[in-house]
Amino acid sequence: MDDARKPHVTLGQILSMNLGFLGLQFSFGLQQGNMGPIYSFLGAEESQLPLLQLAGPLTGLIVQPIVGALSDRTLSKLGRRTPYFLVGAIMCAVGLFFMPLSVSIMSAVAWLWILDAGNNITMEPYRAYVADRLNPEQRQAGFLTQSAFTGLAQMLAFLTPSVLVLMGMDRDWVDQHNIPYTVRTVFWVGAVLSLATIVWSVTRVPELPLTAREREWIESQPKGFAATFVEIGSALRVMPTPMRKLGVMMLFQWFAMSGYWGYVIYTIGRSVYDTADPASDGFRQAVLTNGEMAAFYNGIAFLGAFAMVPIARRIGAGPLHALMLAAGGVSMLLLPGVTDKAMLFAVIIGVGLAWGSIMGNPYIILSNSIPPERVGVYMGIFNMMIVIPMLLFAFVMSSVNLGFGQIGLGLYDGLLGGDPRNVLRVSGVCMFIAALAVLWVREGWKKPVEGVPAGT
Repeated sequence: MDDARKPHVTLGQILSMNLGFLGLQFSFGLQQGNMGPIYSFLGAEESQLPLLQLAGPLTGLIVQPIVGALSDRTLSKLGRRTPYFLVGAIMCAVGLFFMPLSVSIMSAVAWLWILDAGNNITMEPYRAYVADRLNPEQRQAGFLTQSAFTGLAQMLAFLTPSVLVLMGMDRDWVDQHNIPYTVRTVFWVGAVLSLATIVWSVTRVPELPLTAREREWIESQPKGFAATFVEIGSALRVMPTPMRKLGVMMLFQWFAMSGYWGYVIYTIGRSVYDTADPASDGFRQAVLTNGEMAAFYNGIAFLGAFAMVPIARRIGAGPLHALMLAAGGVSMLLLPGVTDKAMLFAVIIGVGLAWGSIMGNPYIILSNSIPPERVGVYMGIFNMMIVIPMLLFAFVMSSVNLGFGQIGLGLYDGLLGGDPRNVLRVSGVCMFIAALAVLWVREGWKKPVEGVPAGT
């Protein structure tokens, strides 16, 4: 269906179709706030954390472009994208349920792989679903609503453990493997939420039926995994210029966010609670404080995403995103010097603004620059631009001996002196570079794709 002829949907429908993103991002929030501490509770060292958290980047790198290409060519009674939503949501729920029951570092790694595979199977088709369902005039509202639900979901994910403590649950109540019961409870809440919200979205706002021309084009395409990889390669060769330029911004933006998420708890532990010991009461306080901070900045992202809709229409998604990334860079540079808990919440505002923009504005630019027949595969490739910086971060920061030699540069223990505060300073600089890079992108231009119909 031609983009211009897609039916106008109500605000209520936009909210309903994106509610599944709330469950999906609640899961990501749990990972951001708890996987580092879980590994530390189970005995991991700080320098090992980036490598232990490679499940997300690696599964994203492998799964998202494949699922994207497959979903572009899927014909089923449920639609093109919906089968992937449901399979991914079930895997995500299973991973969330068993993660806090981990008895060792390796069992936690295994459950993280299952959890991240489910998240990535769901994530890419969800982005394509919004582009499929909305006409260009409504895409800003659609993607920025996704961004708003990201902020709300992660706010709830980070805040729930502190709420449980306020309700009377002992923050020092831990199992035999030192994992707090607050963590166990919030992961189980996430398992229910991730599945329930996805089911709500796909039943309340189903995919648009394929037109005869769309169906004919899908049926004419080669099938099988070999054809899928050929399609990914073809899409890479003719990638639109704006998307290529966005890759530079994505490199620095996601390298910075990897550093922030990986080491902010450890920064707070040292600067506010004067501890680097994961078994100490001060470290558990740092975990809860980070949850409160993250809830606060995700609340800002939630509100900010809605406020960005008219601003993006006025000045463009690119310039707006550059401003928000710069605000995030200021926050990351200031945070290591804060020693008072209350001041953390003032300093973190910039991260909230940046995060609200990250989950919406780049996708506005992208969706207007790619052919509608290849939305799935290009969304998958775009998400590769998220996971590659995360893999790079792990390689640069960590180092592990596999018996035949060292893998990784080990800059965390080397150049950065084993101090997490230095990681945040590096992240702040990277956010400023990303802000400059996004200004290089010209919005709205679309490269024609040979062999693909111009519109359906």
